[in-house]
Amino acid sequence: MDKARIYIDFNEMVSEDVYLLSTDDIKNDSFGNPVAFYEGMHISIYSDDSDDAGRTDNLIGEAVAVKIDLDKYPNWRKVKWCCRVDMDSLMHESDL
Repeated sequence: MDKARIYIDFNEMVSEDVYLLSTDDIKNDSFGNPVAFYEGMHISIYSDDSDDAGRTDNLIGEAVAVKIDLDKYPNWRKVKWCCRVDMDSLMHESDL
């Protein structure tokens, strides 16, 4: 990985560009360092992916940490943080 990034799951979508980020205020990045979130914090993200041959080729991008009211999503009420993804920044690691 080119730099420390925070893992998100692109299957956990709240809206077109908002994804679940963390159930806690702190989450370890890809290098194992704890990262404490705050509203509007710029973060680098990644999600597991692979190429057509099955080789690891993670999706990477940029996002902003946000708090979103998830009361209408009963299964997600424990989530404290979401992230608003800059969809134009998304690419596969192999595209760097």
